[in-house]
Amino acid sequence: MEGQSDNLIRIGSLELRFLVDETQGSGNLVMFEFVVPPNARVPAPHYHREVDEVVYGLEGTLTTTRDGQKHEIREGDSLLLPRGSVHQHENLHSETARALIVLTPGSIGRRYFEEMAQEVNVPGQPNLGNIKEIMLRYGLVPV
Repeated sequence: MEGQSDNLIRIGSLELRFLVDETQGSGNLVMFEFVVPPNARVPAPHYHREVDEVVYGLEGTLTTTRDGQKHEIREGDSLLLPRGSVHQHENLHSETARALIVLTPGSIGRRYFEEMAQEVNVPGQPNLGNIKEIMLRYGLVPV
């Protein structure tokens, strides 16, 4: 895929650098570095049916809204997003934010993000129906 390397996936201006994907180990864990430039277009608020997510701040400030409450994730901060909690990540600050994301079990992995990149990285507007279908297939529910 254009703009992809073995461990890097770009979705719009977002970057995901995979450290562990669903094909490694038992498949019960996915871990990636999430790079969010200022004012980047981010995924819609959603929840995971069967996956817990942990966000760990590496650099800058990532604003994560969980169940309506905003959390500023800075270097060394962490936040648990249990399955079923509605959440969204965004960068409301002037410097790029980097966070480590851990998903368990690893059912939302590289394949999901590759499919999303194919839908989002197109001229014009992405097909929102296709994006929703991909999300639902992997257990993400937009709200």
